[in-house]
Amino acid sequence: MHLKTLALSTAAAFAAFLAVSAADASTLTINTDTSDPAPKAAMQYLIDTFKKQNPDVEVKWNIFDHEGYKTSIRNFLTAGAPDICAWYAGNRMEPFVKAGLFADISDVFTDKDAFKAALSSVTFDGKQYAMPYSYYQWGIYYRKDIFAKLGLTAPKTWDELLAVSKKLKENKITPFGIGTKATWTTGGWFDYLDLRTNGYKFHMDLTSGKVPYTDPKVKAVFDKWDELVKPGYFLENHPSYGWQEALATFVKGDSGMFLLGNFFVAPAMEAGLTQDQLGFFPFPEITKGLPRAEDAPTETLHMPTNAPNKADAKKFLALLATPEVQLGMNKILGQLPVNNKAPVPDDPYLKAGFEMLSTADGLAQFYDRDAPAEMAKVGMDGFQEYMVKPDRREQILERLEKARERIYK
Repeated sequence: MHLKTLALSTAAAFAAFLAVSAADASTLTINTDTSDPAPKAAMQYLIDTFKKQNPDVEVKWNIFDHEGYKTSIRNFLTAGAPDICAWYAGNRMEPFVKAGLFADISDVFTDKDAFKAALSSVTFDGKQYAMPYSYYQWGIYYRKDIFAKLGLTAPKTWDELLAVSKKLKENKITPFGIGTKATWTTGGWFDYLDLRTNGYKFHMDLTSGKVPYTDPKVKAVFDKWDELVKPGYFLENHPSYGWQEALATFVKGDSGMFLLGNFFVAPAMEAGLTQDQLGFFPFPEITKGLPRAEDAPTETLHMPTNAPNKADAKKFLALLATPEVQLGMNKILGQLPVNNKAPVPDDPYLKAGFEMLSTADGLAQFYDRDAPAEMAKVGMDGFQEYMVKPDRREQILERLEKARERIYK
């Protein structure tokens, strides 16, 4: 009897020991949708760096495809949450914050000035809920050689942009190349016209459903757009072209400018343009003195509220915040580190983008990230229709408003 009791006690003690040992062996679970080669390699670099510094932590990394991730994230945040997950900043982050699914990580931001430009896009009610690590600029790429031949300089104001467009048109060069077969390219135009006319807060309020599309300030955006559309300053038949097809007109010199993200540079160079021919400038000022905001789709990592291993999750996010790691990841991604203390990449277009974004007053994520998917589709379809038939703008804005009332209930 005594021996049996002793055996049971020993077994119980051994089981308890195993349980404690298992608890001591930390596991960090990470869910991402970084399934494309460069994002996958950049995330692997981050994980490898973390494991070198934290060899006792086991890292479990679950990679999803993009669409599967969008449909499953709310489920796994609610039940079976990982310790770290990828998502987006701005309005795409806000619903998860409001639902109590993303945790406050403000204490990880030990140097908020280093993230000055992106801070507003990861902040809700004065607290930070995401660590931004990579972004890229949008702006206007232009043919420096054509501008030089015509005696033109990169415009800094709206009136200067109109004057440059007029001069190009007079010389039988389409001012702006654009392809709107995939309507998302129109979103960049709407974003910048609104950001420069009405400012960052109004734009974010609009894309989060707080402002009607029939608001006079939205109509003012289209008044400015009219000044480019009605004189024929955009490529004819642009709904027939993807942006890559429209790029051919820019390479041939049949169009002089192109509003797009920095992913424009590589195919433009591969098509034969040189750095002497390809220039870049920020979208010009419209409303004088308005703080400058930019479109800069930003990659972020978050800590779910239900994360089982918050201590290691915060260590991981703190590592992600460092200039050295952000530089290493963005060398792989071909994008820009958000930490403004990271070394500037040795590329003229990324250098220009780094300077522009690091000094911005706020960063929008792009229309189809800042607005819900259904609203983004209705909106961008409407923008494309407007660019072809500008006289239909009132009907289009009324249609967008009806969609807003339905979608944001």
